[in-house]
Amino acid sequence: MSTNETDAAASVETHSFTAIALAASLTVKDVEASKDWYMNVLGFAVDQRYEREGKLRGYAMRAGEVRILLGLDDGAKGWDRVKGEGFSLNFTTEQNIDEVAMRIKENGGKLTTEPMDTPWGNRLMRLEDPDGFRIAISSVRPDQAR
Repeated sequence: MSTNETDAAASVETHSFTAIALAASLTVKDVEASKDWYMNVLGFAVDQRYEREGKLRGYAMRAGEVRILLGLDDGAKGWDRVKGEGFSLNFTTEQNIDEVAMRIKENGGKLTTEPMDTPWGNRLMRLEDPDGFRIAISSVRPDQAR
């Protein structure tokens, strides 16, 4: 183990917070359109529909162990605010990235970065959702698997 790996392992052991999962909550302009995009383009499924006083407020979505919440923007912070600036959702999959990219494009998604090999041993692609939230999807390249 390198010095950096030893330092990182020691640092992790001394912290008192231990997370077991991460879920993202995204505020979107059109919750139905976003739900459809995450389902049809990325392949998420609806876990739950949220209503308040008979009005649709959002959806809980899942893909494997990944969970996201799509919440309807109520305009309280302005309709023209930029969403997702300086923020990216990074999904890791064991699936073939090139096949996932092809399915995304076949279902109307537009990649901002075509699948490529990274210097870190991953195969990676990027895209944006309808509200401009940036998404990166990666997998370990077969020639880099342990």
